[in-house]
Amino acid sequence: MEEKLEKQLVSEPEEWDVEDLEALYAHTLSPFREGEILKGKIVKVEKNAVLVDVGYKSEGIIPLEEFPPQEVAVGNEIEVVLEYREDEEGRVVLSRERAERIRRWNELEELYQRGEPVEGVVVSRVKGGLMVDVGVKAFLPASQADLYPVRTLEKLIGQRFVFKIVKFDKGERNIVLSRRLYLEEEREKQKQERLATLEVGQTVEGEITKITDYGAFVDLGGVGGLLHLSNMSWGRVSHPSDLFSVGQRIQVKVLEFNRETERISLGYKQLTPDPWEKVEQKYPEGSVVQARVVDITDYGAFLELEEGIEGLLHLSQMAWQRVKHPSQVVKVGDVIEVMVLSVDKENRRISLGTKQLTPNPWDVVEERYPVGSTVTGKVKAITHFGVFVSLPEGVDGFIHISELSWGKVEHPSAVVKKGEAIEAKVLDIDKEKEHLTLSLKQLTPHPWQAIEQKYPVGSVVEGEVVSLADFGAFVRLEPGVEGLIHLSQLGKPHVSRPEEVVSLGQRVQVEVLRIDAEERKMSLRLVAESTEEREEPPGSEHP
Repeated sequence: MEEKLEKQLVSEPEEWDVEDLEALYAHTLSPFREGEILKGKIVKVEKNAVLVDVGYKSEGIIPLEEFPPQEVAVGNEIEVVLEYREDEEGRVVLSRERAERIRRWNELEELYQRGEPVEGVVVSRVKGGLMVDVGVKAFLPASQADLYPVRTLEKLIGQRFVFKIVKFDKGERNIVLSRRLYLEEEREKQKQERLATLEVGQTVEGEITKITDYGAFVDLGGVGGLLHLSNMSWGRVSHPSDLFSVGQRIQVKVLEFNRETERISLGYKQLTPDPWEKVEQKYPEGSVVQARVVDITDYGAFLELEEGIEGLLHLSQMAWQRVKHPSQVVKVGDVIEVMVLSVDKENRRISLGTKQLTPNPWDVVEERYPVGSTVTGKVKAITHFGVFVSLPEGVDGFIHISELSWGKVEHPSAVVKKGEAIEAKVLDIDKEKEHLTLSLKQLTPHPWQAIEQKYPVGSVVEGEVVSLADFGAFVRLEPGVEGLIHLSQLGKPHVSRPEEVVSLGQRVQVEVLRIDAEERKMSLRLVAESTEEREEPPGSEHP
């Protein structure tokens, strides 16, 4: 204002009167300029205003509403801004709030220039981010709110954080903040501090930041380490999430540390003693213990004796009788008694058994099932080469296909069915190999023993054509008894092939011509008048 009046005085001296010169004189003599920050002292508190002495010819006035209650007291020294020199009553008009804003902007500018952080409170959600009160309003972009993307920015409202000033424009009254940058710098500081003191064997505290199928990543204070699945527990762990969760703080042990690559391997189970150290004393061979089934495979079941110690109950050690699959005996979660068969501390293996808890039936098999005796059992399994029969007391017997019938058997299922109860004769016992050989056919006499009485020479009987040869046809009279009709006995002259007269599966009547019981041979003759009528095949006529 003074410069303007002076220019006017120089350029237009004739336009000035006495009052203008007095005004210019008054402004020139005043040490204060509008917008200047002044120091003052509260001299009086009125109903709606506070009077402040700033050293001017008159006291300044500030609205009472600009003061917090604790600062309104006569004698308090405050900073104010001169709004304009005099009002209608001749008093200087001052502003405490404007002085606070200017002072805060100056402080923030200094912090920005020095690269120092600033504290503030998130006050509202705006487009693209958040508004933060740091003494003045500043903008926090959403991407700078945290180290990781924040899905719900509203949850940050009302919280106090520390930020870095990344953009400062005093003229435009524009401040941009970054909490992410501050956190990254702090994390780097923590990282360097942690790396400087970290040693293998240390027990440290950290926070789980991520969980994968193979382990968990733990933040140790600016530096991350991997807690592998195998180092989480001495016992069986299916997935890291079974034990830990993101955000959980845990104690871990530093197993490996490479300062160059900053790779850190951590352990959790190592904070407790290895249960295998005293396994031989705790589970001696021959001892009987309770264990829980934790897994089942095709070859056996794994049982947990205690956390960190598992043993294998092999399929062959489950029962004295043959077990096809472990699920027939146990299921996951079962708690059963087992005998410790062997302990291999070095390889961390324990062999278990359940059949050893009951007497071995093979020790008395010869007394219970002597050779030549007849036993009763249930068909347990059928194969193409024979039948397995389950007998009482946990003993299995086997009937070869050749011992199922005196006649020819194409497949065992044609004679017996699975689950069927049958009688069989004991043929042989091998205790060492635990083999019991049975026979079904030998429960009945061999049909050739009474063949001459049953089929006397000259008798006419019915049978089925079961095989054709160049020299004739074989006819089955009953299982295990077959006879031959030679070409010459087919009832027609000049027969060169049996197919000219009979066919496979045809039922025919035959006359018994000759019997050799020792050689098990029988000669037959086709009774012509009893054969089924059948059409002559083309070309079968004889001259």
